[in-house]
Amino acid sequence: MGTTADIIIKLVLIVIIFAISLVVAMYSTYAERKVAAFFQDRIGPNRAGPWGILQPLADGGKMFLKEEIIPSNATPFLFIVGPSLAILTACIGSAVIPWGQKMTIGSHVIDLQVTDINVGILYIFGVVSLGVYGVMIGGWASNNKYSLLGAIRAASQNISYEISMGLSIIALLMLTNTLSLREIAEQQHSWHWNVLRQPVGFILFLVCAFAETNRTPFDLPECETELVGGYHTEYSSMKLGFYLFAEYINMFISSAVMATLYWGGYNYPGMDWVLAHTGPAIGPLIGVGVFFVKIFLFIFFFMWVRWTIPRFRYDQLMDLGWKILIPLAIANIVLTGIITTLFS
Repeated sequence: MGTTADIIIKLVLIVIIFAISLVVAMYSTYAERKVAAFFQDRIGPNRAGPWGILQPLADGGKMFLKEEIIPSNATPFLFIVGPSLAILTACIGSAVIPWGQKMTIGSHVIDLQVTDINVGILYIFGVVSLGVYGVMIGGWASNNKYSLLGAIRAASQNISYEISMGLSIIALLMLTNTLSLREIAEQQHSWHWNVLRQPVGFILFLVCAFAETNRTPFDLPECETELVGGYHTEYSSMKLGFYLFAEYINMFISSAVMATLYWGGYNYPGMDWVLAHTGPAIGPLIGVGVFFVKIFLFIFFFMWVRWTIPRFRYDQLMDLGWKILIPLAIANIVLTGIITTLFS
């Protein structure tokens, strides 16, 4: 157990990370509309506040104020549990992500990570696996055929692509010899980023991240051309908002995990020089800023792909997962093992 000051610092850090996750999710909706407008030669949101920057607040107010509707044939308790579980699992994934180096303010050393467990990657995978239950419960409790089909699609899609994602991580673990996200980030000091050693593993993880977050071209669980709205067809008000927020928070956390595992996290070239000239309080904050720049670039890439690539058919999605990604991931493990054996 830490001192009272350490406990207070941890609580403040948890609140800050939770708030940042919600704010990023809110303004990701705004950014997505602006990115879509740019690609389609439109203006996008421009009425609520200067340049439309208050549009997410207007959307949130609309979600809160809309009438709560539970279909007469739905299972009320599970109908509420579904979106609640989805947003809960989305928010707790950030607990093991190292947002920056340790800061020193006076006599206090502040660890910019909620908890550094030695199986951080397994924790992330566990949270990802739990997230699909929110979708499954909501789709089943709606008692709607479109919702149920969307939920089944989400479950089978997550199971299929979690295998490829796990196999892509194994090759990385063979090089880092640790499951701790903090240790993996520290090993990428300065510019020794894992993407240079594991480019195939990164591409596999990136593709699987699209599937795990149900983003285009893998948004089959909510395919509006076939399933109206998929698993959240019957949802309205803030329960629908929870599902939408969960998707954007998952996108944010996925971007943070990819930046940590493969793109150095808070590390950047010339970091030692910057730390030497800025001190132990300001230097780590610069690393946090660099980390968020990487995260926002990944989020932009998620949006770019959505408005560029058409949606897969469901059989194409399964063929890609089982016939291409899994064999590639296994081949990457074998190749990594051969190279590490030859050069160890």
